[in-house]
Amino acid sequence: MKFFIAPLLFLAAACFVRADETPTQLAEQELPSLLAIYKDIHAHPELSTQEERTSALVAKELKAAGCEVTDHFGKYEMPGLTSYGVVGVMKNGDGPTVLVRTDMDALPVEEATGLPYASKVTTKNNDGKEVHVMHACGHDAHMALFIGAARVLAKLKDQWHGTLVFVGQPAEETGSGAKALLADGLYTKFPKPNFAIGFHDNAELETGKIAYVPGYVQANVDSVDITVRGVGGHGAYPHKTKDPVVLAAQIVLGLQTIVSRENNPLDPIVITVGSIHGGTKHNIISDEVKMQVTVRTYKAEVRKHVLDAIARVAKGMAIAGGFPEDKMPIVKVEEDEFTPATYNNPELTARLAKDWKSVLGDGNVVQKDPTMGGEDFSEFSLPDHSIPACDFWIGAVDPAKIAASEKGGEPLPSLHSPKFAPVPEPTIKIGVIGVATAVLDLMKK
Repeated sequence: MKFFIAPLLFLAAACFVRADETPTQLAEQELPSLLAIYKDIHAHPELSTQEERTSALVAKELKAAGCEVTDHFGKYEMPGLTSYGVVGVMKNGDGPTVLVRTDMDALPVEEATGLPYASKVTTKNNDGKEVHVMHACGHDAHMALFIGAARVLAKLKDQWHGTLVFVGQPAEETGSGAKALLADGLYTKFPKPNFAIGFHDNAELETGKIAYVPGYVQANVDSVDITVRGVGGHGAYPHKTKDPVVLAAQIVLGLQTIVSRENNPLDPIVITVGSIHGGTKHNIISDEVKMQVTVRTYKAEVRKHVLDAIARVAKGMAIAGGFPEDKMPIVKVEEDEFTPATYNNPELTARLAKDWKSVLGDGNVVQKDPTMGGEDFSEFSLPDHSIPACDFWIGAVDPAKIAASEKGGEPLPSLHSPKFAPVPEPTIKIGVIGVATAVLDLMKK
């Protein structure tokens, strides 16, 4: 763990910013440097838990912006992993504490954007397999605007008071990074926030816009492994076997009745069997089939019911098929992979939406529907949502491409696509404005 204290010269210089300058003006001034940072990060992506170069860059920039910086912060459950979390604290007298978070990791994707600064990086993942690496989810833009917001807020200290905690979070894509920071004492070793602000670029929203969702915005994410056991044998004599392939097929269909017949339609659920493997040859009935299931919910009570029902349906199907007791399916919920639902405090979200509209105009700030995706920013508001939080979206797509797609043209690349990259100039600038405007309101003098 390393500590850096910002040079007094920088802090003194920040005091000479004109009092009438705004986040919009300062974001415009910072933009050329931020675009260079973005392109550098984009060309040098790093996988989850491997963000060594990236975190060093973030730490350096937070230090230069006037933060007291701690790097290599965090503690993973899995032994042997180094956490590259970065925490920058910017103090400005008494007042509220606001946490601003960016994610830092990239994905095992081979880039196909054709950009001049496209990633050509390959590396070994944690299993030792050589993979391509790409910022296919926009975390590179997140870091650039995060750095820009820190710079802007350092120059506007005459307009806010309190403590800012800038968090560079590793391993968002694996859902383990936020947990690692909290496990290492994020809220005890650093000021505990009164508010938490997060953001994400949006692959369906026009550049120049911010979108918000009050209440639940992202889902609980659970990974469930089902091992379907049987009694194998020759494909010509199925009556002498207990076929786990047939049982697995029945379970796949049976799981959907949990959604359609056991749940209030107003409480969203997604149960997706993403992987199913069993058997070795045409004429052999196997002993086992393995299934991997992702489960998405919002409410805690709905989550519990669904997970219990999955185990019940699997076992019930096996009993109906005459499978012996010692061959009942094994259902395992991967608790260490659970990501809780992201909940945007409605009052805070409405307050920030009003702020953004006052700066960007009503037409550039829109309310959107929630999604069933997952995001471990949710961890920062704690399980009881006692820390009011807001995770907002920043438009990242050329409006002309959206219009063409809506008229039947080429579909837009989604997040995690090898062809996805935000339009950097407006995306980063609007993100800086969005974060700085939110902080100035929450910490205004």
